[in-house]
This record gives sequence, C-alpha cells and structure tokens, in this order.
Amino acid sequence: MKIWLRIASLIVLVAAASAASAADVSGTWKGAFDFQGSSVPLTFHLSDASGVVTGTVEGLPTTPVDIHEGKTDGSTVTFWVNTDYQGQTYKLIYKGAISAAGDQIAFTLGTDDGSWDTQITAKRDAVPAAPEVTGIWKGAFDFQGSSVPLTFHLSTAGGVVTGTVEGLPTTPVEIHEGKVDGDVVSFWVNTDYQGETYKLVYKGRITAGQISFSFGTEDGSWGAEMTASRSL
Repeated sequence: MKIWLRIASLIVLVAAASAASAADVSGTWKGAFDFQGSSVPLTFHLSDASGVVTGTVEGLPTTPVDIHEGKTDGSTVTFWVNTDYQGQTYKLIYKGAISAAGDQIAFTLGTDDGSWDTQITAKRDAVPAAPEVTGIWKGAFDFQGSSVPLTFHLSTAGGVVTGTVEGLPTTPVEIHEGKVDGDVVSFWVNTDYQGETYKLVYKGRITAGQISFSFGTEDGSWGAEMTASRSL
C-alpha cells in the first residue's frame, strides 16, 4: 500500500510541475516567412486558457483565419488553420517551439499532406503599459451657457476604477462599475436635477495627463464633452 501511495504522490508532483512549466502564449505575435522569394508577414492573436489555445492568424490569403485544436504542451504550441490559395482550400498545421524567455515562437508550418512547408519566427508584441488614472482630475463642461467645473477622484486596482465626482447637482457622487480597458476609462454615476434622478454614463479616452470625456444621460437625451487634466 505504501509503495502505491508513493507512486501516486510522484505522479501528482510530476503533473503539477508540468502544468507549472507550461508556457503562456497569450498575446500578439508577429513574424514573416519566405514564399517564392517574397516575405509574407503574419500576425498571431493568441489566447491561452489552461493550455487550450484559441485565436486568429492574419496575413494568409484568407485573413483572418480561426485557430483550431490549439494547445500548449510544455514549451510547444500547436494548432491548424484553413486558408484558400488559387481556388483551393488548404489545411496548414503549425507547430511552434516557445523560447525559454517566452518572447519568441519558432514555428514550422505546412500543408497537412506534406507537399509544402516553411518556417517562421514570431516575436511577442510589446504590450503597452496601461494608462494610470489614479489621482485627481479637474475640468469643466458647458451647460446652457455656463461653465460647470468637475473634479474626479479616481483610484484603480487591477483595472477596476472607484472614486467620486464632485461638482454635479448631487455632490460628491460615487462612481459605479468603473473600469479601465486599454486607454479607455468608463463608469456611471447617479445625480439629481430639478427633482429627478439621472444616470450619467462617462467614457473617457486617456492621454498623457488628460482624459477626454464624453458623457450624458443613459437614454441619450442629453450629452456633453469635457477634458479633465491631472491635478498636481
């Protein structure tokens, strides 16, 4: 009995180590291969969830094409795609060796019947740092000919935005469902005006030191724009 317990424990440890060492290929990868003397650039948009790889490949005659049966196994990623060339549909099989640093994939790809193959090294596209919106932002918008100043107290954690907006008829108001997606921040607030409660939806494009907001009532009956600058 003891020997079987030891064997079972060893299997679990090996499986855990294998899972831990599996590379994550999520992201955008770019490279090019030679086809009849011409360089053909490809872009791989990959998503890796527990070793199951999905996504698309751009740059083939049919583009983009969906990835099928994608998976990672340790430092190897495999999948296949269908594409058309000169009126024929071809199944292209990809097998890639992921570098130890995780920044390159050396692919061998070709038709499933072996009549054509080539190689391509794809490099991971640098992911731009998410803009930081934590801080105090101040701006003003025009309302019936008057300038209305607003102050945004924003805090971010893992892409979730919380905080308050000061300057509306009800002030301060709490931010709801705030989030950052790339260079866009969005949230909504409730405020009262002339005895009515309105839900105002905010969407802002973040640039260096500024957020360009478009906002308005949820039903679209009123809207405005403003630029808020980071307050030092």
